Amino acid sequence: FRIMAGKVKWVTDIEKSVLINNFEKRGWIQVAENEDWNFYWMSVQTIRNVFSVETGYRLSDDQIVNHFPNHYELTRKDLMVKNIKRYRKELEKEGSPLAEKDENGKYIYLDFVPVTFMLPADYNLFVEEFRKNPSSTWIMKPCGKAQGKGIFLINKLSQIKKWSRDSKTSSFVCQSSKEAYVISLYINNPLLIGGKKFDLRLYVLVSTYRPLRCYMYKLGFCRFCTVKYTPSTSELDNMFVHLTNVAIQKHGDDYNHIHGGKWTVSNLRLYLESTRGKEVTNKLFDEIHWIIVQSLKAVAPVMNNDKHCFECYGYDIIIDDKLKPWLIEVNASPSLTSSTANDRILKYNLINDTLNIAVPNGEIPDCKWNKSPPKEVLGNYEVLYDEEMAQSDGTDRDLRSRPGQSTGAKGTRARDSGKPVLTTWK
Repeated sequence: FRIMAGKVKWVTDIEKSVLINNFEKRGWIQVAENEDWNFYWMSVQTIRNVFSVETGYRLSDDQIVNHFPNHYELTRKDLMVKNIKRYRKELEKEGSPLAEKDENGKYIYLDFVPVTFMLPADYNLFVEEFRKNPSSTWIMKPCGKAQGKGIFLINKLSQIKKWSRDSKTSSFVCQSSKEAYVISLYINNPLLIGGKKFDLRLYVLVSTYRPLRCYMYKLGFCRFCTVKYTPSTSELDNMFVHLTNVAIQKHGDDYNHIHGGKWTVSNLRLYLESTRGKEVTNKLFDEIHWIIVQSLKAVAPVMNNDKHCFECYGYDIIIDDKLKPWLIEVNASPSLTSSTANDRILKYNLINDTLNIAVPNGEIPDCKWNKSPPKEVLGNYEVLYDEEMAQSDGTDRDLRSRPGQSTGAKGTRARDSGKPVLTTWK
């Protein structure tokens, strides 16, 4: 089982060393210039080339890659929102109870993405929404960038017009996709710990979209800001207050290089159980799992479910002070660079467990296998949703439990036994 490391676009030398060490441990890797290669760990740019019609390249049965061809349907900020909106409308047309709305017209179960518009296309719709609540704060993000690049907050329409001028456009006419932005209602009441804002980075592995089979990694973490949060408009430009991205926070004067401003998800759980109670905490994590599954279901119909592909996504979730989780974005290439010793251990294990599911027992890859690995290879992953099993057990049609509630394979509560149990949702 060989890898041509020279042909892979590694993001950093650290990521390259972690991956190669991991592959060597299995006896999978033989880095040489003229060897065949079976396993590709590619950047999203390389994936585009592999699946491009122009290249004429075709993967053989023993070749697998770590992205789906059109992963951007979930990982581009604008397309993620567009697909979730379409998913809601389709469920409404079907008369699904999941699409139920309250008396104000808000989705009861599917309201997990902040109100979002695409700019410049939805400018007039945004203005209409802004004028309903002129004291609101909004966050603008370029659709195709990561690590907090190009993000800023606004609370006046004049700031949008200034941005438009700075973008060298005299009016909101159709721009290229590279210049497209999303503008979302800013969650200005985030849950604070120690007075600081944080978000969750959770890892989700998808082995197939049709049928949908996904796994949640138990060792996610929280990323904290280095400066205490304030909703004050005078601090809108201070990204150390508002953005949790490590790429930004590591440049702050108060950044701690030992713990990296991070907490494990298990520490967050302990904190919430001690301050808010176990039942409320369990409900929160049930809702986070519900959000993830629904976001994957939203893109499943449009995803190119190539049999050679799997993908490990980095989900960013923010919790507000009412303990309501919000999906902020999904990353196609969550950073494997380690900023602390604990980070390195976590990400090494993440790669190890991901590969064990993608290629069980370190065998030669075979894209025709049913992608249902034995439980003993899951490591720190647990099955989040298995559509095939859900349908065979009838749980997708069984509406006895509240929509969004975590249930075991037979409709029982997943946390009753305290052991990992297959989780399915309606």
